[in-house]
Amino acid sequence: MGKNLFLKGMFYGALAGGALSLLDKKTRQDMKVNVKRAYEQVSYVVRHPGEITENVKETAEKIRNTIEQVSEDISYITGKVDELRELTPQVKEMVKETKNTFSHQEDSARVEDLLKEVVVEEEPVEK
Repeated sequence: MGKNLFLKGMFYGALAGGALSLLDKKTRQDMKVNVKRAYEQVSYVVRHPGEITENVKETAEKIRNTIEQVSEDISYITGKVDELRELTPQVKEMVKETKNTFSHQEDSARVEDLLKEVVVEEEPVEK
């Protein structure tokens, strides 16, 4: 029973507060404008229910299309990420092989350069 009184008290307090706020002329004018605007909007909805229904359907269709597009985009991106995950080990292996190949070629070139220097130094100098 206490809960019932609490809700009633809140309701009556809100009514009393609203009534007291209407003692201000500016507040009364603002309320008059707002109530008139709300009445016009409700009247329009009541007179044109088909138009409102059509607008709601169009909006729902746009939302559905957007959700489908986002879902397709996410699927595409997920597929590309999976492809990259599969390719990454292969690419790493190719890079290692290329590095090893070039490293061996550099070492061979260095050895040949060193051999040329040694051969040149060992040749007797003609006077």
